[in-house]
Amino acid sequence: MLTLRRRDSLHHTEGGWFSANWHFSFDDYEDPENIWFGDLRVFNDDTLVPGAVWPMHPHRDIEGITYVAEGMFEHADSRGNGGILPPGSVQRATLGSGMQHSEGNQSQTEPMRFIQMWIIPSERGLPPSIEQRSFDESSRRGRWLPVLVPAPGYGGPNSPTNLDAVSVHQDATVYATLLGPAQAVTHRFREGFQGYVFVVHGDAHVATGGDAGELDEGGAAKIVDEPEVSVRARDAGAELLLVETRAVDRAS
Repeated sequence: MLTLRRRDSLHHTEGGWFSANWHFSFDDYEDPENIWFGDLRVFNDDTLVPGAVWPMHPHRDIEGITYVAEGMFEHADSRGNGGILPPGSVQRATLGSGMQHSEGNQSQTEPMRFIQMWIIPSERGLPPSIEQRSFDESSRRGRWLPVLVPAPGYGGPNSPTNLDAVSVHQDATVYATLLGPAQAVTHRFREGFQGYVFVVHGDAHVATGGDAGELDEGGAAKIVDEPEVSVRARDAGAELLLVETRAVDRAS
């Protein structure tokens, strides 16, 4: 089953110094139809105005995943970690036994856009840690590049591997791709897994065995009980993410 989620159907919020589209229930947004998607709990498309900083705040027992879409992302946390990440970068923050962190726009003149995902780890109380990496455009062109893969001991026998990828404490994978005009890629899901496709930039045609549809920039699609998904960029090309997660019903 393919369920399209166009950008204008998502929850939008404005905070003055930030704007965001929230795909799942978050903060004061409550949607009983969109609380979980397997082990994916949060998927936020956030933009910070120049110089803005999301203040230091705590989380517990989540894997906070960031994908930098535009601008320069600046990280800081209560354990003294920091860094500035360009577009195409991925960060995993294990906020297991508790750690405060902040996200900021390093630029004083340009906005910064980042995708924030929460993946539920397979165990509680993990020690806080940070892992981050930047991926150049050539590594993502024309293929689904695994940019986040299960950490050793957390994946199944058929879990994807990539020594250059960031790791996560769950059997989940995030892929990224850059497609030229009319270029297409296909992904075959592991048995018992499902997918969440997101259009970072551009427009794309998404198709499964029996369903198909169009998505504009900022739109997404849920793929459930399908063996594979094909994505084709339209005239301007496209940048996309694919989250592959276990097909578990956490809402129950």
